[in-house]
Amino acid sequence: MIPFNIKQLETFLLVATFGSFRKAAERLNTTQPAVSNRIAGLEEALGAKLFERQSGNVRLTAQGQRLLPSAQRVLRVAERLQLTASSLSETAGVLRLGVAETIVHTWLPDFLRELQANYPLVDTDIVVDATTTLRNELMSHRLDIAVLMGPILEHSIENIEMPSFPLVWVCSPHLKLPSRRKLTLTDLMQFPIISYARTTRPYSELYRKLTGELEETPRIFPANSLAASIKMTLNGIGIASLPEEVVQDYTASGKLRIVDCEWHPSDLQFTASYSSEPSNPIAERAAKLAASVANAYAARTGKAQDPTDDRLGPAVSQPVEVTGR
Repeated sequence: MIPFNIKQLETFLLVATFGSFRKAAERLNTTQPAVSNRIAGLEEALGAKLFERQSGNVRLTAQGQRLLPSAQRVLRVAERLQLTASSLSETAGVLRLGVAETIVHTWLPDFLRELQANYPLVDTDIVVDATTTLRNELMSHRLDIAVLMGPILEHSIENIEMPSFPLVWVCSPHLKLPSRRKLTLTDLMQFPIISYARTTRPYSELYRKLTGELEETPRIFPANSLAASIKMTLNGIGIASLPEEVVQDYTASGKLRIVDCEWHPSDLQFTASYSSEPSNPIAERAAKLAASVANAYAARTGKAQDPTDDRLGPAVSQPVEVTGR
């Protein structure tokens, strides 16, 4: 029997995942001929043709399909063995991290400090974008981990649930609202409603609620960034639905006021999502660390939601169809 090695199996899984020798070479930081040589060596060792090569496209043969699950199991065992033998400080590599903007304004700095402290040899590339983009980048393997409005319901994606963020109605203290303590949706509709972008889950929920209960067409000003939403709200453009944690400095200083309304949008529910195929130990560790940091942040700021408090409604935990930031 001709021996084969773990590096050849890793290359096999990456080529199978990407459907490309070139993309596998880029991920492995090596050359395309080196990838071809590893696959050729593995095919010789196994006595099986693993890939069909046609016009630049690569796909698994029937034998390759049968061997793929076994190769995945072997590689997972090898990775667990390596992780057991090595210390955290020896873990090295590049973590391609995507986060929604809400995370930037809350616990991301804490996470980056903890990541550097625990994994000093791991470099981090950060992308801040909407959930739609982050999901696509993760599914295309251009991100290792994405903190987004999840979960992503795909068999190859692992999701770790994070603490939710309650949304509150806020506005400039100069807006002349009705004097009663708890306002109705009709009261709010006297002003434009500042919301998340049209492709987001919060916008869809808000639009369905307003159009379903009110006869007049709602004036909704969607914005694709929290900074833009906050700026418009500070300038008295309208009433906004924003994460309480993000606007707390403005409400504490009196630049914004919280509006008590009879209806509140659902909490923003985030997950730390990463691909398990191919296996990525750095991403798995980072996702678990992110969950730990996020929970510690929620406990420290006292923003963890009381499960007996249904004022804000249940957290959304549906498949990702519309997204947020």
